[in-house]
Amino acid sequence: MCRNIKPLYHFEPPATEDEIYAAALQCVRKVTGFNAPSKANAAAFQAAVEEIAAVSSRLLSSLETTAPPKNRAEEAAKARARSAQRFPKSGDR
Repeated sequence: MCRNIKPLYHFEPPATEDEIYAAALQCVRKVTGFNAPSKANAAAFQAAVEEIAAVSSRLLSSLETTAPPKNRAEEAAKARARSAQRFPKSGDR
């Protein structure tokens, strides 16, 4: 999975449309290999991003769980800790 696509499900506050769009954009970029498509492919690229964003939004709204929502700040701190462990600074080795 693309590391730039962050989990969006079950957070408080819920994922915004901008976050869902950004994840869809990253997905299409990963699949196509384009960071920015050519003019010839721009319409298809944009249509794919919009479709994936719409499907993702529907998916997120239809999922159910009994677990308490995750805290964004806590999850970000955990991710930073994992990253620091995986990629220690040169002075930390």
